[in-house]
Amino acid sequence: MNRTPHDRTAAEPLARASYIGSTTEELARKRRGDRIAAGVDQKTLFPRRGVVTLRSEQLVLEGWHDGRDLVLRRADITSIANEFTELYGRFLGGLLNAGKPLILGTTVVGEIYLMIDHKSFLETTSNRKWAKLLNTWLHSAD
Repeated sequence: MNRTPHDRTAAEPLARASYIGSTTEELARKRRGDRIAAGVDQKTLFPRRGVVTLRSEQLVLEGWHDGRDLVLRRADITSIANEFTELYGRFLGGLLNAGKPLILGTTVVGEIYLMIDHKSFLETTSNRKWAKLLNTWLHSAD
């Protein structure tokens, strides 16, 4: 089947990046030792990892649970925040605002914390960019 240029554009992702993530419940269960170890490697706090892809109709977190993708549509997302919290504060995320977690409230799996394009040495992410992108996407129509 031949695809028109419009078909290819519609299928292309709006954005794509790597992520590490955790549910709020998983993050709350972490012990002091895990938080200390996170000073060296954030992955101790964020056991889920893969590729996040934003398409016009959905946000997909590949490999979210047992190799299965978490697919979120606009209606599944109840909130978007990019801020330090009691569970993940400035001590863990670094002194720069670039280390703030991206927090999504969802109707599917509850609240999740994401670090998109996380750079461990500098403790930076693309979370601010993604928060803006997701807010625009959430409030737009197809």
